[in-house]
Amino acid sequence: MEYIFTLKYQLSEEDSDLDDIVERLGAAGCDDALVGVGQPGRIALEFTREAESAEAALVSALADVKRAVPSARLIEAAPDFVGLTDAADVVGVSRQNMRKLMVNYPTSFPAPVHEGSAAVWHLADLLAWLQAKGGYDVDRSTADVAAAAMQINLAKAANQITRRVQREVREFVS
Repeated sequence: MEYIFTLKYQLSEEDSDLDDIVERLGAAGCDDALVGVGQPGRIALEFTREAESAEAALVSALADVKRAVPSARLIEAAPDFVGLTDAADVVGVSRQNMRKLMVNYPTSFPAPVHEGSAAVWHLADLLAWLQAKGGYDVDRSTADVAAAAMQINLAKAANQITRRVQREVREFVS
């Protein structure tokens, strides 16, 4: 099965030759990715990768990028973090429809991972909720990729937590 996803990286100062990086990525097996270099010091790779599962597709891509550009630091695996408009676009409904669902189902609608002037959700949480609710066309491949991307981003964030804080707050944050 084919899975479409994006990996965004921060480059180190030593990796400033973008043509060389693109060549190394191709040689390392990332020839199934479109490479974006629009932001200085950053690189984004949009993969269309065949694999047995979304998780296998993302993990193999992470490994390929690590082999090609060992100093690159993963910023985000996508699709994961979305606003209501992005989620609505994925499902094929209006932003107003998504907002109405959020307002009408305040106790069951997924909680955002960031709440502020712009709230952000994990796409996988929203898609799972919409699928359970019924009546929404949730593409299985997209839901699988969103779930795998969320797990990668959570694992990346978890690496930043000290063991002491993890022990002290575990029971309070679930």
